[in-house]
Amino acid sequence: MPLSQRHDLLRVFAEHKVACNLLMVVMILVGIWALDRLNTQFFPNIALDIVKVRVAWDGASAEDVEAAITNPLEQQLRSLDGLRQMTSGSSEGSTSITLEYEEGTDMGVALDQVKEQVSLVRNLPAAAETPEISRVIRYEPVARVLVTSADTSIGQLRPLVQQMERELLDRGIANIQLVGLPKQEIAIQVPAAVLHELDLSLEDIADRVAELSRDLPAGNIGLNDVSRQLRALDQRRREVGFERLPILSDESGRLVTLGDIASIERRARRLQTMVSIDSQPAIEMRLKRNENASSLESAEILARWLDDNRGRWPRGIQVTVYDQAWLLIKERIQLLLKNGAGGLVLVVLILFLFLNGRAAFWVAVGIPISFMATLGVLYLIGGSINMVSLFGLIMALGIIVDDAIVVGEDALAHYQAGEPPLEAAEGGARRMLAPVISSSLTTIAAFLPLMLVSGIIGNVLFDIPMVVVCVIIASLVESFLVLPGHLRQAFENLRKRPASMIRSRMDAAFARFRDGRFRSLVTTSVANPWITLSIAVALLLVSIGLFAGGRLAFHFLPTPEGKLVYASVSFVAGTPPGRTETFLEHVRHALRDTEAELGGGLVEVATIHHGVIEGADGQRTQNGDQFGTVIVELIEPDARSVGNPEFMREWRNRVRFPAGIESFSIVERRSGPPGRDIDIRLTSPGLNTTQLKAAALELASILSTIRGVSGIVDDMPFGQEQLIYRLSAEGRALGLTVQHVGRQLRAAYDGRVAQIFQDGDDEIEVR
Repeated sequence: MPLSQRHDLLRVFAEHKVACNLLMVVMILVGIWALDRLNTQFFPNIALDIVKVRVAWDGASAEDVEAAITNPLEQQLRSLDGLRQMTSGSSEGSTSITLEYEEGTDMGVALDQVKEQVSLVRNLPAAAETPEISRVIRYEPVARVLVTSADTSIGQLRPLVQQMERELLDRGIANIQLVGLPKQEIAIQVPAAVLHELDLSLEDIADRVAELSRDLPAGNIGLNDVSRQLRALDQRRREVGFERLPILSDESGRLVTLGDIASIERRARRLQTMVSIDSQPAIEMRLKRNENASSLESAEILARWLDDNRGRWPRGIQVTVYDQAWLLIKERIQLLLKNGAGGLVLVVLILFLFLNGRAAFWVAVGIPISFMATLGVLYLIGGSINMVSLFGLIMALGIIVDDAIVVGEDALAHYQAGEPPLEAAEGGARRMLAPVISSSLTTIAAFLPLMLVSGIIGNVLFDIPMVVVCVIIASLVESFLVLPGHLRQAFENLRKRPASMIRSRMDAAFARFRDGRFRSLVTTSVANPWITLSIAVALLLVSIGLFAGGRLAFHFLPTPEGKLVYASVSFVAGTPPGRTETFLEHVRHALRDTEAELGGGLVEVATIHHGVIEGADGQRTQNGDQFGTVIVELIEPDARSVGNPEFMREWRNRVRFPAGIESFSIVERRSGPPGRDIDIRLTSPGLNTTQLKAAALELASILSTIRGVSGIVDDMPFGQEQLIYRLSAEGRALGLTVQHVGRQLRAAYDGRVAQIFQDGDDEIEVR
């Protein structure tokens, strides 16, 4: 059927003067509408099919925790539906069990099943806390805020930081984690001589405190207008209040108060993480977003909050923002815009050489139009603007241009051959419809395997094929429905305006090259097919050889060089906190020496985290007085000539290691899925922990000799020395039991929690 007699969709949009422009406006408006609603974040939303069970048992050794808590829970949980893997870690005072489920498992049902199975375990130690069961929820970091003052203690900073936290939460920050703000307790210390004199135990005093210090509702009395509530308001919240609590009466009838027999103070609990910067105590607020929040919007909230409050804080308060993850998203968006603008200019210039000005303009305009439509499709299918999807958009720039060029070039060739503008524009779209769709399906097929990758890696990579599919859909709509109408109008204007002298000379020069050298090369290639094929095969073999010979390095998920570097130290268990702090200060001084040696001006922020090891993913891995981490933020990689590997190597060379260090590592933070580059897990049912530790040390020694291997970390620390007590014959004769002696020893050295009350934002233990 002749083209003039067809009235399908291609004909309508090519012929109608308004339809193509209306569709173009709709595509742009849909993109603007979606751009205002698309979530901006660092990584795509990743569904973690993981449930964690944690049980605390203060004062218990790792062996006791494993035997009394971990093993019974593992036996009960190993038969859960859909369970893919179960891993556990027993440490001093607590155990943690991680349950990983098969992809697609209903995690709501799985969480209920875990709670039900844990409740069936009846032989957990009485002193152990109630198991904490929760599904792992991923919060993405936005930025870190350091609050410090040279003239203010942590106790004085506490109310200010808590007020800052409330303000940021009220403004829309999804999640804030406070680091360096220790949990508090009211410590009641009674001398042993006083207990012996009054014939009391610590449990007696704890029970007395719990009975007297309490707010207790007692119901209602009366009816109607005379109805009243009965309440006891005797909860003590300050040291003075606890000092006045009556404990007993002495022989003379005098009332003995708690303050008469004990010293009472409010202090930080043991084993708390502390933060310092330049030897000054600090509190760190880690701002995070949830799946429904936007990183850029959260960053705007933080910026507005800083602008509104900088002059309102007390004198001497310093607020420092670092580790701003949202900047990476902003930089990637700017890169996309820069590449898009540069590509647009290049496309216009190149197309102007081979086509004509108007046709080149409308082909180039298809780039932003297709991008806007892509954003609309991306929003409708539940996507987001993140580092991975932006990478896909940058990669898809060529796809958008190719479709429009093919249609535009074919239409222009037929117009120059004498076809009317409408027939040339419509014919170009119709002739190229099958080849372009075939090419698009081939591209989709090439990216389709990425959609089939499972696990966390698959969730991350899924956005790339999804974005490519959205780009192809938008490009097809623009190339076959919008572009033909614009080409028809451009050809009609060309008929009215003859080509300029410059345009005519350019076309003549291109025709001479096409009909001369290029035609000769094509003729030679066709006349000698085996030579042409041999050249192609040779190039293919060269490519394979470059990869197989190691000339081209392989990186599974290449990431740009980061700004954060972590130096973590682990001393042997039982190391005094002062010794760990001294070494961390030495590491900080070595950092300054390294910076000065490499030219200076490299470090923006350096903080010391006492009592914790933080992994390169920002997660805590171990807590205790023998641990510590120095977190360093360097300036932008483009602003320095020193790379992270060289900086870390020079820093490590300046560190001097004292006796008692178990491990020390300096690593850089990398973006991407969680986990280190290589993880090696040692397991053996027939080996005990001592033998496994020996095997791990030997393996670490072997790995350290391999070139390029660094940052070897063993997550199984040496155990703490133990004092074993046994009940003697005299003790049994006095009627003592192991349980009674153990309870008294625990109360004497670890304390007995009398009560827990809420004081503002703080949960206070009375111990």
